[in-house]
Amino acid sequence: MATNAGKRWRSWLVEYRETRQGYVDALIELAAADDRIVVLDCDVAKATKTYEFERAFPRRFFNCGVQEGNMMSVAAGMSLEGFIPFATTFGVFATCRAGDQVRNSIAYPKANVKIGATHCGVTTGGDGASHQANEDIAIMRSFPNMTVLAPGDYQEAKEATIAASRMNGPVYLRFGRDKYPVCPELRDGFAVGRAKEIRAGNDLTIVTTGILVTEALAAAASLGERGLGARVLHMATVKPLDEDALLRAAKETRGFVTVEEHSIIGGLGEAVAGFLSATLPRPVRRVGMRDVFGQSGRAAELLDLYGMRARNIVDEALALGIGETH
Repeated sequence: MATNAGKRWRSWLVEYRETRQGYVDALIELAAADDRIVVLDCDVAKATKTYEFERAFPRRFFNCGVQEGNMMSVAAGMSLEGFIPFATTFGVFATCRAGDQVRNSIAYPKANVKIGATHCGVTTGGDGASHQANEDIAIMRSFPNMTVLAPGDYQEAKEATIAASRMNGPVYLRFGRDKYPVCPELRDGFAVGRAKEIRAGNDLTIVTTGILVTEALAAAASLGERGLGARVLHMATVKPLDEDALLRAAKETRGFVTVEEHSIIGGLGEAVAGFLSATLPRPVRRVGMRDVFGQSGRAAELLDLYGMRARNIVDEALALGIGETH
C-alpha cells in the first residue's frame, strides 16, 4: 500500500505550472490593492499572459506595439509620475533589443521600473534560437543598480513579483514559457537577496537558479545514493548574490556545481565563481548552455540535448573529484 508520503511525492511530480502565470496572477492581486500598478506590453499579451491583466484592469494596461525600446522609455516616464510600471515582453527583446533604453532610461537613473521577461531560456522551445533568451541574465546583471530575480516555480514567481513591487528601483524578473514542476521545498517565504538552503549536505554544494531547481534536487538525491552529501542552495536572486550563504557553503563543503537554464558565460556560474575566487576559492563546475545558440524543439528535448538534467549535474559533481577523497 502506498504511503501518504508516496502519494504526496507523486502529486508533486504531476503538478506543473507556468512561471509567467505566477507573474500575471501576482500583478492582478497587486493591482487590486494598489492603483499605482500598471502593466505595459509589446503586442505579445497573449503569449506573456498579460491579456488577463488587461481584462481585469483595462485602463491600467498599455500596449506599446512592437516597440520594446519605446516601452522601456514610457515605463521610465510613468515611474517618474509615481506609478509602478511592469514592462513586459519576451526576455530576448527586453534585453537585446531594448538594452540601450534599459541601461540609460531605467538602470542609470534608478527608475522604479520592473521588467517582466517571459520566454526565457532554451525551454522557450519551438520558437527557436531567435526567441530563446540565454544571455539575458548576463546582460542585466552587468547593469549597475539592477536587481535580477529568476524564480524557480509558479509560486515563487508570484512571490518574486510581489517582492519586486515593494522595492524602489529597477528589477529584472525572469520567467519561462513552458510548464515547470512545482517545488514544495521553496515554500518558506521569499526575500530579495536571500538564498534558500533546500537540502542539507557537507560534501559539495549545488547552486541553482530558475526552473532547474528540481533537477538539482534529483541530482542531490542521486549523489546521496553514492555516499556524497550534496547541499542544494537555491538563489532566486542572481543579483545581489547572497554572499553570506555562499561563504558559509564554501567553509562547509569542498566544491560547487552551478545550475542554470542560461549561458554559462556571464550567468549564475560566473557570478558564484567570481565571488568565491576573491573570498574562499573552491572548485566550481557549471551546468548550463555552452557557447552555442539553441534550436527549435520541445522543451524537454532541449534540456536533454544541451545537458541540463539531473544526470548532467551528477556528472559535473563527480568531476570535482570529491568522492575520491571522501
